[in-house]
Amino acid sequence: MTKSRYSLSLLLLSLFLVLVLSGCSSKGDAAASAGEGSGTPETLKIRIADINTNPTFRVALKQGIFKSNGIDAEIINFGTPAEGVNALFIKQVDVAFGADFPVLNAVAKGDYSIIASAGQATDQAAAVWKLYARDDIQSAADLKGKNLSFLRGTFLPYLWDEYLKEQGIALSDVKLTGQGAFDEAFIALKQGDVDAAWFSGSALTDKLAALEGVHELTDMSKTPVRLGMGIVAENAFVEEHAEGIGAFLAAVDEASAYVQEHPEEVAELMFKEVKQPKEATLKDLPANPWKVGFTQAAYDSLAGQKKYMVDTGIITQDFDLGSKLKLEPLKQALPDKVTYPK
Repeated sequence: MTKSRYSLSLLLLSLFLVLVLSGCSSKGDAAASAGEGSGTPETLKIRIADINTNPTFRVALKQGIFKSNGIDAEIINFGTPAEGVNALFIKQVDVAFGADFPVLNAVAKGDYSIIASAGQATDQAAAVWKLYARDDIQSAADLKGKNLSFLRGTFLPYLWDEYLKEQGIALSDVKLTGQGAFDEAFIALKQGDVDAAWFSGSALTDKLAALEGVHELTDMSKTPVRLGMGIVAENAFVEEHAEGIGAFLAAVDEASAYVQEHPEEVAELMFKEVKQPKEATLKDLPANPWKVGFTQAAYDSLAGQKKYMVDTGIITQDFDLGSKLKLEPLKQALPDKVTYPK
């Protein structure tokens, strides 16, 4: 009887050990399949601020470029890139892009950094920005005393300042009226509520060219202003997901090349997604190539814009620009695209 009980106890103990060990093995396998040990890259969810005229992020999403790089992307549209940058402050998005002006405005607030440049500081890109004015304005001198439009939170006050300065006109000699988006500025110009406004993008400038009572006065390439563009994110997000940020930038770089190589396909996508006329997309693509990286020219563009913003009190507290660059994820993902020496 004692021997029987002893045998039964051994049997139960053996079964218990088998169950425990199999359970541990099961948990270990599950952890590996979801983590680094499985060989499957971890997927990072990123909410991206975008605008309707930019095809880069949409192509990365639709072509599976984000997915193949381990990025679960959600695109959130705004009226201007500056609005998208502002959305970082309320954590509506994780990553945004914009001209030097809104990007510097973001990093000046503290916990945000520039993670890459996207290029565009060229004469060709500058020529895309066109100044349309009412027909009674035939020269820059006629702008004195007029009501001029700008998009709130963008670089346009800087552009107005530099352009008017070259024409011998001070900002105090004009009235600046802020608008939230290009469509609002278009309607204001059409109705005569403002006398002149800057616009970018063939879809809009084609409409303006056909609009009675207004004409193209000049374009930005005839001014000293050149438009740098940066990609910005919150410091904590970059530090927590450094590898994922690198993968995101690699995906954007791949998508930007795809955009230039497949213009007809991209034009079709933009028409389907946002109803942008195909001919407008085809006109804009060659003048607006995204070039993900960071160069000395990108730094110089930011430094020049920062000086203006500090000098005019737009940025109230000066800061070290170098401390606002978090380029390590970019260097890891695209080392040949970072030529800035510091």
